Amino acid sequence: MLRNTGIGILTFLIASSISSAGTSNSLMDIAPAGKSLVVCNNDNGTITLVDLVKKVAVREIKVGKKPEGVTWIGDGPRVAVTLYHESKIVIVNTATGKIEKSIPTPAEPYGIVTDAKGMHAWVSHEYPGVVSEIDLQAGNVVREIPAGSMPRGIAIAPDGKRVYVSEFYTGILHAIDLASGKTVDSWKGHSTDNLARQVLLHPSRPKAYLPHIRSMVKVNDGSGSIFPQVSICDLKPGKERRRTSFGMDTFNGIYVVTNPWEAAISPNGKRFYVIYAGTNDMNYCDVIDDDYKEIERVGNAVRIGQNPRAVRVSPDSKNVYIYHAMYFSVSIYNANMGFVKAIKTCEPTKTPEWVRGKILFNTANPPMSSRRWIACSSCHPDGGHDARVWQQAEGLRKTTAFVGMAHTHPLHWSADRDEVQDFEYTLRSRLMQSFGGLLKTKIKQKIGFHKVELEEKTSGRSKDLDALAIYSNSLDFPLSPHIVAPGKLTPAAERGKTLFFAKEVGCASCHSGPYYTDSSLKTPFKLHDVGTGRNDKSERMGTKYDTPTLLGVYRTAPFLHDGSALTLREVLTTQNKGDKHGKTSHLQKDQVDDLLQFLKSLPYETPPEVTGNTVEYRVQPTKKE
Repeated sequence: MLRNTGIGILTFLIASSISSAGTSNSLMDIAPAGKSLVVCNNDNGTITLVDLVKKVAVREIKVGKKPEGVTWIGDGPRVAVTLYHESKIVIVNTATGKIEKSIPTPAEPYGIVTDAKGMHAWVSHEYPGVVSEIDLQAGNVVREIPAGSMPRGIAIAPDGKRVYVSEFYTGILHAIDLASGKTVDSWKGHSTDNLARQVLLHPSRPKAYLPHIRSMVKVNDGSGSIFPQVSICDLKPGKERRRTSFGMDTFNGIYVVTNPWEAAISPNGKRFYVIYAGTNDMNYCDVIDDDYKEIERVGNAVRIGQNPRAVRVSPDSKNVYIYHAMYFSVSIYNANMGFVKAIKTCEPTKTPEWVRGKILFNTANPPMSSRRWIACSSCHPDGGHDARVWQQAEGLRKTTAFVGMAHTHPLHWSADRDEVQDFEYTLRSRLMQSFGGLLKTKIKQKIGFHKVELEEKTSGRSKDLDALAIYSNSLDFPLSPHIVAPGKLTPAAERGKTLFFAKEVGCASCHSGPYYTDSSLKTPFKLHDVGTGRNDKSERMGTKYDTPTLLGVYRTAPFLHDGSALTLREVLTTQNKGDKHGKTSHLQKDQVDDLLQFLKSLPYETPPEVTGNTVEYRVQPTKKE
């Protein structure tokens, strides 16, 4: 753990509590004067401007693919928006509704913060793990600063001398000194900390707040696998107690809350708010200045709207604004969480069935679970993965992403499911503990590890179960950031492509077709023994596994079904004994390097919307005229 005397850190103790926009990352931001709000509608590719005086939506503005962060620039009317799937930010004039600048950035721009004068912005890039500094006047990236592994959360110190970033998969907090461009301190939590997508700083105390979950990978039970947490880091140098984690389940007594998403502090520094996207709840708390208790709950958790994903407090600390992603609206509350008004921000762009499926995917409330501890999104955030290897009853299993799943059935590493609707068995298992699941009729009982799911047709029997499948099967791949342009590889990747398809190497014998997998619903299913699983004494389903897609493999570490390869290089070298996973032992180092460059370039072109293995339950592609 790095330590530093923290030149400039004591300014937290004398920092002004005057409100300024853009100090911590969020899907939503309030202008410094408190009269306007802007929010990202990331499924729609838009932002919405809200007049907080009249309490109405003014306009919805198209910005691009998957906006994940927004901040006001100075006093407005311009805002900066990150486009996660386009590797750029855009500067939007909210008064005119026009994009004024488009600034290319490193891949996966997520959170964004600005200085008080609106001269510079800092952006977290989940992959490749940097913070970019942007000159907003010149419209270009000034420098890229290493920021740990997969950073998402970002906040700027009151004195503007540091930014703080959180690693999404580990919850580790890093302090970056902006003068030197170096990480000068780090706060590490528990090994189970996971999905920390935001950093929040107190306006006048040296404290950082991180909402996240805790993934207990050795427990496969609905009341012991996932826990809601808020970690608070003491940023003052020399403190012995540097990081404290609060379980927000015990914080609420016997009332379970799930998936902390964002938090906010009132500009006067007295109130702390945290929203739970999995159970549609919020806590509002008094901030305790004791360096020990930190926050004290005011009343009980408050029930709020569907899938809350952003929270902000007005500059006068009198109003709280919450973005309910699956209500497609911003709700206004008073400081004590009395409801004032809901303002529609957009309409859903996909089908009602897709909307219902996404609601189910993101909730831990009944009927998905009786215990309210776990939602599908607790391990598969937005259909992605949690970078964890879980001890399942059948053995070690790495969490996989759902992206491209419509074309890569059967499901699970052991190919024990041929329909997304078969997750009805998960709902009825110890993990979710749903009473009856979504299918209100009898199904064949799961006994041991027999693949009964392949015998039971679950599709077409429940509208909710089909909706869950439609959402899960409708997630698409963005193009790799390692390519020159769509459809164009680097010279090294071209050489690697030749090796990949060479019979002497044999990668394409299993990783075939446009989705780079031989997974097929034609029976018997194609399973392969690639030398993994033999050292896992808990393995109960054999050591032959389904072939995963290689699209997007550059960002899905760890690798193999048991996570035994921490890097792609290990997949081809140390974890490929006996050449069972392609014939790579004869390759020279530069050839391995080339092969890795090709793998990292996938997908370098958009895969087809329909293949011979594409399933029915998904959002159907729009017909091109």
